[in-house]
Amino acid sequence: MRPVYPFSAIVGQDEMKLALLLVAIDPSIGGVMVFGDRGTGKSTAVRALAGLLPPMKVVQGCKYGCDPHSTTQRCDDCLKRLADGQHPRALLAPVPVVDLPLGATEDRVVGALDLERALTTGEKAFEPGLLARAHRGFLYVDEVNLLEDHLVDLLLDAAATGENVVEREGVSVRHPARFVLVGSGNPEEGELRPQLLDRFGLAVDVRTPTVIALRIDVIKRRDAFDRDPMAFLAQWQKADAKVRRSIEKGRARLDELSVPDAILERAAALCSALGTDGLRGELTLLRTTRALAAFEGADVVTLDHLRRIAPMALRHRLRRNVLDDAGSTTRVERAVAELWDTPAGDVVAAG
Repeated sequence: MRPVYPFSAIVGQDEMKLALLLVAIDPSIGGVMVFGDRGTGKSTAVRALAGLLPPMKVVQGCKYGCDPHSTTQRCDDCLKRLADGQHPRALLAPVPVVDLPLGATEDRVVGALDLERALTTGEKAFEPGLLARAHRGFLYVDEVNLLEDHLVDLLLDAAATGENVVEREGVSVRHPARFVLVGSGNPEEGELRPQLLDRFGLAVDVRTPTVIALRIDVIKRRDAFDRDPMAFLAQWQKADAKVRRSIEKGRARLDELSVPDAILERAAALCSALGTDGLRGELTLLRTTRALAAFEGADVVTLDHLRRIAPMALRHRLRRNVLDDAGSTTRVERAVAELWDTPAGDVVAAG
């Protein structure tokens, strides 16, 4: 198995790394869209995340990785076994991080008839696709803004319903397909469809480092990894283990934290001032703020948590304003400064 560059060894790109860690703690945040220059570590960070994620429990023999403790998010085969009184064993398996290539066919994404089995045995059987492999994990699309429209439609359907339905060649299959969608792309190469962009909970910008010392550090670390991957992995093993423990503790603390009404009022006022459509902005602010507090081991959600995640949760939800040539991040930060008089870091008591 090819060694994967360690997450902790990535130089800079703090906002991107934080966004990935937060959706690992709370997948309901809704995924991450990473905009930026080529060669800035976008793909490296996503693939490195797989090495940090604690293993998950799956139903033994289930080709969709169903959760043995869930009674609703089960495939047809698991539901049939439960109806028959069977209770298969639970096994530990790594959380999947699946790549969806731009040239993928529809059959490869949603699944199709297993032709080899059909020809050899005459039995119609379903061969799961990438959506099935990504269930309960991460689906990564590099250059997602170049993805063909019919594949975008498939992703939108799965993201909206949490399941994949395939009916073709006499085969009818329905299975859960809940995953964290992570996309990356360069805005100069094409815009992302608004319907898909809206499905990403967070959006982050990455840029090529301009500080010479940082550029040198990136080069030295990458060269050390390429020359001796195992030694480099051993060097960063403790740092990655520390981050993994933070993810586990954050997940455990998530249900213990509630977001005070005063924080929700600030979030709603911010979204209203920025003119965001719908209520996804407020929901994302709530979930991401809570995940950040859990990740950092805080006892209460504060305004500082909300202030820090507001740009990544809202910058991609703003309408274009022909009278304001400021960037979306600047517009969010400006609205925060105008609306929030409470000093950053003040704790707002639960109401």
